[in-house]
Parts: sequence; C-alpha cells; structure tokens
Amino acid sequence: MNGESDILFLVLTSHGSPDGLAVTAGRRTETLKPSTLAEMLDQTGVRHKIVIISACYSGVFIPRLANANTLIITAADADHASFGCEDKAKWTYFGDAFFNAALRRASNLKEAFFLARSLVSKRELREGFDPSNPQMVGGEKVEPLLVARPLGARGAVPK
Repeated sequence: MNGESDILFLVLTSHGSPDGLAVTAGRRTETLKPSTLAEMLDQTGVRHKIVIISACYSGVFIPRLANANTLIITAADADHASFGCEDKAKWTYFGDAFFNAALRRASNLKEAFFLARSLVSKRELREGFDPSNPQMVGGEKVEPLLVARPLGARGAVPK
C-alpha cells in the first residue's frame, strides 16, 4: 500500500465488551483492546483509514481511533449491545443493514451509514431491544478521498 495515497479499509466483526473485541485464533481467545488496535494501525504507516467494527460496545474504540485521518463506524456506542450475532445468523443487525442493504442503495459511505442506522433503529424498536446507537466519527480528511473515479482502459483506476 502507498501510505500517503491509499486508504486502509478494516472491517472487524466479533463479540464485544466494554474492554474491546473478542478475537479467537485456534484455541486461544483474547480481547483486542482499543489501545492495541490503535498501535497496530499506527504501525501500518498508512495515513488514511476506515475502520468498521460490528460488535457490542464497539463505541469503546472511538476515543482511541477516531481522528481526521481515521473514520470509525461502529455497530453500537460504548454503553450498549448490538444485536443479531447468533451462531446461525448470516448477518448481525448492523451488518445486514450496512453491508447488505444500505451500501447497495446509497451513493456514499455517509449516506449508507445513516440509512443503516435508521434500519437498525427501526428493527430494534420493532423487536423490543434497547437502542444500540451505531456511531460514525472522524475521517474528515478521508471522506473527500472516497469519490468514484472512472476506470482506465485496462480497468485500473487512473491516478
């Protein structure tokens, strides 16, 4: 990746807690803390980042990660659970609303987020759950870079 011009797009989905995100590798399970993820992202050398975290309490990552160069989208705020992460589910409520519905209909990431947040809120209300309050914070310098560009002759995006 070109650390100055490319955008790192990271999507994490797991069980969350007020301490962070559950990560399982083989028989080992640990909690990925916001400070650890911030350090990992800093070590990439990539300036512009988009991080989407679909987990309960995923808003705990916002204070450590969100800034002008890093856009954070979370399925919940720091004080609430998100829903739909049952073992047999193909999507969480937020994942379905954002990736499966809103991104297919919206013309940009911000519009997709607001549509997804509305869909999640309506579903939670209908099913009697406390609101998860999905969040979108930071990224003021990333959003202008998220514009569709025509493909070049060989399918490559011209610079």
